[in-house]
Amino acid sequence: MKINQVMHAGVDWVSPETPLSAIAKVMRDHDIGAVPVGEKDKLVGMITDRDIVCRALAEGRDISKLKARDVMTKGIVYCRTDEDVEDAIHLMEQKQIRRLPVIDKNKRMVGMLSLGDISHRVGHELSGELAEAVTAHHGGLL
Repeated sequence: MKINQVMHAGVDWVSPETPLSAIAKVMRDHDIGAVPVGEKDKLVGMITDRDIVCRALAEGRDISKLKARDVMTKGIVYCRTDEDVEDAIHLMEQKQIRRLPVIDKNKRMVGMLSLGDISHRVGHELSGELAEAVTAHHGGLL
């Protein structure tokens, strides 16, 4: 099965100068945990709910002054529409990530592929394997 058959099509991004409060509202309003960050028609980062918590709140930074650029994850890991879902699953397992931006043949972001998308469209064995890999315990408190 190809990624374009499983992904969530149509996704917007925010600019690196978008305030974290605005991004948090986008996450709340759309019930999502990650928002792509783009600049000059290029994907430059991803900001997740975890980025906001770990790189802003937990460090005691003034969240009212922070922008996407301040806490986003750089070095985007992505997949392509014409790749097999199994390849994306292995990439997600390897990188321990739950969401991948999807790029088309013209290098344009056309959607997102999430653990939830995969669990609804592929076999339980494969989606269970992915869920186990990306939710593995990292140590610390339970």
